[in-house]
Amino acid sequence: MYMETKVKSILNRLKIRDNWFLVDYSVNPFMGCALNCIYCYIHGSKYGGEDTSNLKIKTNAAEVLYRQLKNRAKKREYGFVGLGSSTDPYPPIEEDLQITRELLKIIYRFKFPVNVTSKSTLILRDLDLLRKIDEKAILPENLKNKLKHGVIVSFSFSTVDPYLAGIFEPGASTVEERLETMKKFKQEGFLVGANLMPLLPFLSDSEEDLDKMIGKMKEYGAEFVLVGGLTLFGDKKSDCKVRYYNALKEHFPDLLRPTKELFGNSFAPSRTYQHKLAVLSRKIASKHNIRTNILEK
Repeated sequence: MYMETKVKSILNRLKIRDNWFLVDYSVNPFMGCALNCIYCYIHGSKYGGEDTSNLKIKTNAAEVLYRQLKNRAKKREYGFVGLGSSTDPYPPIEEDLQITRELLKIIYRFKFPVNVTSKSTLILRDLDLLRKIDEKAILPENLKNKLKHGVIVSFSFSTVDPYLAGIFEPGASTVEERLETMKKFKQEGFLVGANLMPLLPFLSDSEEDLDKMIGKMKEYGAEFVLVGGLTLFGDKKSDCKVRYYNALKEHFPDLLRPTKELFGNSFAPSRTYQHKLAVLSRKIASKHNIRTNILEK
């Protein structure tokens, strides 16, 4: 089920470039997300807006982006556009509506680089268009000597366990499908990587889990992995904290209490946990000879 809406603006300019994803702008073709991942931070956080229970289609997205990017291009304000920061740009309905594809055409017309993040194999449909963007995009001046691509393709995983993925990412393409899609983009010459986020406490964040995940990413062509922990927001039935705890209660009741203790009254685990995760991920990435940032050092 989805609703239609019109927007006044679709291109969001970040105050400073996002160091992880290298994006200067973000564009979201939809409001809410049809993939329905249990842990998704847009449910209950400030990033998702007031109502994320239904997918909203931004019916005038293309005309608004055309106007906004034309203005930025005229001023030579080139920068990476992050496509899909708070909603996957390839929900099932995109196959028919082609809103994301129309936005990519506009991004190509004005020669902006793009970082596309997805959990869907539907991105393969736009491989031809992404190749054109990759070849013609104008990089921002301070990235021209550091990056050889105008397109970054990022695939998101919270686990490589099919059983866990089926519980927590019910609407996403399967783990194997995502891995094969990533491999295809790598074979086609794209800069590809994996966003291992959010890792699930006590389920996919152990040293053994990380070693398996990062090894898989390397095997299937990822040039970088970005690792991040889980965040949980809200106290309403549809909010991710409530949804996530309910999922634990149903499938992993023994983990409910330790998970709640890990988060306490915060939306994120303790700083000690986060530091340990960062150190561990860098160690394992080094073992597999894969970097933990997009840019080569």
